[in-house]
Amino acid sequence: MSSQSAPGSLKPSPLAASKLTATKTDVEFRVALGLLVVIALIPAVVSNAYWLGVLIVSMYFAILAGAWNLLAGYTGQFSLAPATFAMIGAYVTGLLGTYFGVPPILGIIAAILIAGVIGLVLGRVVLRLQGPYLALTTLSFAEILRLVASNSIDITRGDLGLPVPALFDSRIGWYYLFLAALAALLVGLYVLLRSKAGLFLQAIRDDEVAAARSGVDVVVWKTAAFALSAAASGFAGALYAHFAELVTPELGLIGQTGLIVSMTVIGGMGTLVGPLAGAFLVYVLSEWLRDVGGYQLVVFAALVVIFARFFREGLWGIVTLLLRRGKSA
Repeated sequence: MSSQSAPGSLKPSPLAASKLTATKTDVEFRVALGLLVVIALIPAVVSNAYWLGVLIVSMYFAILAGAWNLLAGYTGQFSLAPATFAMIGAYVTGLLGTYFGVPPILGIIAAILIAGVIGLVLGRVVLRLQGPYLALTTLSFAEILRLVASNSIDITRGDLGLPVPALFDSRIGWYYLFLAALAALLVGLYVLLRSKAGLFLQAIRDDEVAAARSGVDVVVWKTAAFALSAAASGFAGALYAHFAELVTPELGLIGQTGLIVSMTVIGGMGTLVGPLAGAFLVYVLSEWLRDVGGYQLVVFAALVVIFARFFREGLWGIVTLLLRRGKSA
């Protein structure tokens, strides 16, 4: 019997589904690149140091949201530890520089490697967990590491913060460094998603059992997703440490993870555009709301509930739906 779908079947063949996914990814990547171009032009019209700083932190969160989206949006593994891996990366480069005189560049590389290795180990530990059990386990891991960092005063200086040297003083320089890091992440994700590895990860997300029966090594790819997501988060944390020139346990607060999740859900999980758009929307809006009464937590909690209930594909899903309706009209 042919493996192709029957003429009257509504279910696309694996080949057709693969082409559809590739086309969708291509469109999202082009839109994401367009957004990056717009972001690159913003300093031409915005010179205020405060708002440039807000945009830099937005790019930091966009990297974290993209890294978490690889794990949750494309692989279906709902971890609550993305901010913790950023904290790990920040402390790695900070501690290496403070106690061993390691140059910042080497410290950042070490942060990526160590965060990735810890993510690899965590991925193996939680391999058979799903849903709330996975979320609670990663939340426990996150809180344990945050408390260790907070209470290890002799090493990390606890809540006083660990001073970290800056790479340079130029706010514009930092702006374009974070933009380059964000662009590198998007290109890396695009290449990954257009490869067989990307199809394997999405197959695991859609149906882990069926993926395993089709020959996908679920153990390897779930673990790899954890490691890659953790490494990217560690990279973002290390960059942020040198930008802020201070590392504190607050980087690993569950509230930080809540922001990352909110950005991804509101922007659109399982898309290349969603985390990028969501990060800028949520963080810039949060800064604006801070000036008018600090209602950001209430607003974002409500938005997450609304999008999770009525618009599960996020803002990008709404945009694509409107475009489809416009074409069919």
